[in-house]
Amino acid sequence: QVQLVESGGGLVQTGGSLKLSCAASGRAFGSYAMGWFRQAPGKEREWVGAVSGTGYNTYYADSVQGRFAISRDNAKNTVVLQMNSLKPEDTAVYYCAASNSYIASVATDYAYWGHGTQVTVSS
Repeated sequence: QVQLVESGGGLVQTGGSLKLSCAASGRAFGSYAMGWFRQAPGKEREWVGAVSGTGYNTYYADSVQGRFAISRDNAKNTVVLQMNSLKPEDTAVYYCAASNSYIASVATDYAYWGHGTQVTVSS
């Protein structure tokens, strides 16, 4: 069992940056691939990116490639989503999630979810 809590959301202007953190409790954090998803009002949940259990491998959706970066610190049971060059279309509730798969981009591959944190990018 893994409990996840996101933090760091807020309001930022276009072009700005935000850093989201996800704190995990539970055992064997390093055995889980960690992903970030987002959901805007009226839209389906969208995969943003993921990091492998070791942290050596990361993957991103095309929409955020080059602007967002995911990292993790297994000693501190945390994963970070650094978001730069933010755009209004990045506005959404952002969720972190844990997967038993090596790395995954599909929500159904993730067994544990946080409650989300709101990110709003003003134009």
